[in-house]
Amino acid sequence: MNELFALGISHKTAPVELRERVALPEGRAAGILRELVSTDHVHEAVALSTCNRTELYRVVGAVVEAETAALGILARESDIRPTELLSHLYPLRGMEAARHLFRVTAGLDAMIVGEAEIQGQVKRAYELALVENTTSAFMNRLFRDALAAGKRVRTETNVGSGSFSVPSVAVQLAQETLGDLTGRRVVVIGAGETGELTARELTDRGVHSVFVANRHYDRAIGLAQRFGGQAIRFDMLPAELEKADIVLSSTASPHHIVGRDELAAVMESRAGRPLLLIDIAVPRDIDPAVAEIEGVFLKDIDDLQRLVERRLSGREAEARRAEALLDHDLDRFRRWLGTLDVVPTIAALHERGESIVEQILAENDTRWKSLGDADRERLELVAATIVNRLLHEPTVRLKARGDDRRTYAYVQALRELFGLEAESRSAFERAPAEPAEQRPEPDASVTPLRRTRKRGRR
Repeated sequence: MNELFALGISHKTAPVELRERVALPEGRAAGILRELVSTDHVHEAVALSTCNRTELYRVVGAVVEAETAALGILARESDIRPTELLSHLYPLRGMEAARHLFRVTAGLDAMIVGEAEIQGQVKRAYELALVENTTSAFMNRLFRDALAAGKRVRTETNVGSGSFSVPSVAVQLAQETLGDLTGRRVVVIGAGETGELTARELTDRGVHSVFVANRHYDRAIGLAQRFGGQAIRFDMLPAELEKADIVLSSTASPHHIVGRDELAAVMESRAGRPLLLIDIAVPRDIDPAVAEIEGVFLKDIDDLQRLVERRLSGREAEARRAEALLDHDLDRFRRWLGTLDVVPTIAALHERGESIVEQILAENDTRWKSLGDADRERLELVAATIVNRLLHEPTVRLKARGDDRRTYAYVQALRELFGLEAESRSAFERAPAEPAEQRPEPDASVTPLRRTRKRGRR
C-alpha cells in the first residue's frame, strides 16, 4: 500500500552550516526529482528547498527503502556521512506529512511565523515537479490544497501582519548594530525576490542602495530605478565594498560570493572603517572566515533567528486561529483520501462477485444443456441479482463512511475478508480526477506548467 512520506531538515533541527550543504538549487532539485521517481519505490516526488529547510515529499510503495534511498541522495549531494546527517533529519508519514506541508505553506513552521515568501517558494517547488513530470493525482491535490490553505490563512487571520520577513529582520539587525541607517551606503548582492524586499525595507529607512547582480544585470538596473539606487556589475563589487557601510547578500549561488582574502584586501583600504555584512542566503554567500578580519562584523540567517525569537511572541494568538483553519482544510483532504480507497475497493468487491457468478455458471454448464437461451439468461440474471443484493448493504455502508476517520480500517478489513489485496491497486496509483463540479476553485497564483499525465519511467 503506497503512502505519503516526507524527509526533511530545517532551522529547527540543524544550523546554517549544515543546511547550506543540503540545500537544493533548482538545477540540483530537478536532477534529484528525476532520480527519485526512477526507482520502483517512489511514484511521485516534490522537492522543497529554502534558506531554512530542505524537504522531499514522495508517494512511496516501501517506506524503509524509500527513506534509505532519499538519505543516500541527500548525503551524497551534501558530501555528509549518512550517519551524521540522519540525526538532523525528520521523517513524516501520511497525514502527519500532509499537516506539516500545510503548516509550512501557511508560514506557521517558518523561522518568522507568517512570513509571506514561503508561499511562493512552495509554489515554485510544485511547479518544478510539474515541469519534470514527477507528480500525479495525489501530489497535485496535496500541493494545490496546501497552497489554497496557506492563502486562506493569510486572508482570514493576521498571522502575517506587520513588517516581519527575512529581509525586514535583516535590516532591523543592521539598525540594532549600527543605529540610525539614514545616509548609510548599503550594497545589496542579489537582485531576486529577496533582494527586492530588502531594497524596499532599506528605502523606507533613507539609505543609499547599490545593487549587484551576478547573473542578471538588467534585473539590478530595474531595482535601482524603482528604489532610487545604483546598479553595478559584479566585477565592480570589490570597489563598492571599499565604500559600503553595510552589505546584504541573498543570491542563489552555490559558492561564496565574498571570500576572506579579497575582503581582507578591501579592509586594508578602508582606513579602519568597520563593515557590517549580513548574509541571508543558504548556501551562504559570504565565507564565514571573513569574521576573523579586524573591523568586519558578520551576521547570518541564524543570527536573524535569534532576533526573531525576541520579537514575534505577539503572533501566537493568530497562529492558533490559523491552526484551526488548517484543521478544517486538512479534514477535507483526509476525506478525499478516504474516497481513494473506498471507490476501487467497492469496484473490486463487485468484480469478485461477478467473477464468482461466471465461475459457478461455467462449472455447471454441462448440467443445464437442456436449457434454452431464454432460460439460461434468466438463470444468469438471478445469480447476478443475488450477488448484487448481497453486496448492496456493505457497499452503501462503506460509501457512507467516505469521510470517517475509520474508513481505512474498514477498507483493509474488507479487502482481507474477501481476498481483494491482489486485485486492488494503490489509491495513489489510480487516484481519479476530481469531477469539475466538485473541484475547489483553483488558486489563481498557481499556474501548472504541464498538464498531469501518466508518468513514464525515466
